[in-house]
Amino acid sequence: MPLTPLDIHNKEFSKSFRGYDQDEVNEFLNQIIKDYEALIRQNKDYEEKIAQLTERLNHFSNIEESINKSIIVAQDTAEEVKANAKKEAQLIVKEAEKNADRIINDALMKSRNISLEIEELKKRAAIFRTRFRTLVEAQLELLDNQAWEELDELSKIDQNEVEKV
Repeated sequence: MPLTPLDIHNKEFSKSFRGYDQDEVNEFLNQIIKDYEALIRQNKDYEEKIAQLTERLNHFSNIEESINKSIIVAQDTAEEVKANAKKEAQLIVKEAEKNADRIINDALMKSRNISLEIEELKKRAAIFRTRFRTLVEAQLELLDNQAWEELDELSKIDQNEVEKV
């Protein structure tokens, strides 16, 4: 068991002829030397451990700092990517709206053109119908004409004369 400062303070040496017993004093000093050497070694070990732990702490502090910087960079990058994606989405929406407007305008123009064509065809059909009716009526008039009856009479007369001959 190592000596404590109180043990050293309370140590009394027995007196001999010429003072303290030299062997006792030497033995006590040797014990003190051993204990102090052990303390010095232990202190040195502790200092080395402290240096190692300090070095590890610095290493981990550097890692923590690097991680924090990386997190900040990642957050900034994420924000930038998010902003770019938002801008790109807005551009896509604008482009889609433009395309939709163009398609709608094209469809409206085609619809108008088709409506105009339908109206033109209706007019032509009405004109054709009117002309056809006029033609048919003219033909009916020709059929109802007295000339046909006269022709029919003539043909009967011609037939009778041919039979007489």
